[in-house]
Amino acid sequence: MSAHKPTLASVAEAAGVSLSTASLAFASSGPIAEKTRAKVLAAAADLGYRGPNPLGRQLRSGRTGIVGVVIGDQLRRSFRDPVSVQVLDGLASTLGALGLGVLLIPGTPPVDGRRVVAPLVEDAGMDVAILIWGVHANDPTLDALQRRGVPVVVGEGHPVEGAPLVGIADRTGTAELARYLLDLGHERFASITLPFGFGGHAGEVDPAGPVDWTATQHRLEGLADAGITPVVCWEAEASLVEQGHAAALAILSPDRFPDPSQRPTAIIAQSDLLAAGAILGARELGLRVPEDVSIAGFDGLDLPWLGADVLTTVKQPLAEKGAALGHAVQSLLAGDEPTVTILDVELVIGTTTAPPPAP
Repeated sequence: MSAHKPTLASVAEAAGVSLSTASLAFASSGPIAEKTRAKVLAAAADLGYRGPNPLGRQLRSGRTGIVGVVIGDQLRRSFRDPVSVQVLDGLASTLGALGLGVLLIPGTPPVDGRRVVAPLVEDAGMDVAILIWGVHANDPTLDALQRRGVPVVVGEGHPVEGAPLVGIADRTGTAELARYLLDLGHERFASITLPFGFGGHAGEVDPAGPVDWTATQHRLEGLADAGITPVVCWEAEASLVEQGHAAALAILSPDRFPDPSQRPTAIIAQSDLLAAGAILGARELGLRVPEDVSIAGFDGLDLPWLGADVLTTVKQPLAEKGAALGHAVQSLLAGDEPTVTILDVELVIGTTTAPPPAP
């Protein structure tokens, strides 16, 4: 073996082929006979040559092989949420099979109530950016990517011209869940929502107020489609168990409803983690679930730590959504026309809902 570091040129010479033919042998496809490819690869193995420099390949193609995934939240909080983890798992697996790497871009805390663009959005090399939880009105992250000429894939919500969109039928799923509870006989509902927007607010809100997060808006619209106006609408700061727990303590408090007959008999939470926290909060107040209050969620997560409780929920295809986002990236890089993909959801009846208590 030569003492010098082997090059593609030395491999071509050893195999008795041109430099361009040797280059084709290392490409995933190209006009080259399998016998010739095998001869080149055998020569490379003899010389200890591992293949062309990926950086050089990137420079020649004008691509980085990296997909930026804009989380829009702190990574430590996202990784506590099984919804985020499962979507990211489906996405990373799909992109990995395509030979693409993933750059996770966390959100940056607001400054004086204003959204701030993460530095990686402004500077990092990427072929495509995925706005995994959608875009918002006057979204500075989308503006920054478009200024840079980075194509985007939208994870849910508002469509962006020229961008593929992957979403779920969460509005119709929420409406189906609400109608199921109405059919059980419930009339007084409370809603625990995902965030309305940025800023970390938690507390009672007007369900008809302005909403910046599309998932929150769609699920509130689902309640309205079923003819439900919540007695109490409580915004959570994030999809976390402790946020659902605090919300239930506030919603079901005897101070709020001294007359138990006026208390909500059903809580519809916009995530399973919020619903699970609400179960804990209700029981802390001495209420039985579902005999005194029914509680339902959204996501379809496996939560074995709830014990015998099985949430009534709307199940969404999380890993499949991640895979669909990955395939949208593939189509975008191939120059295909952008498409809109809406994945179906499924109502799953568990043990946390029942008819309301008798008057």
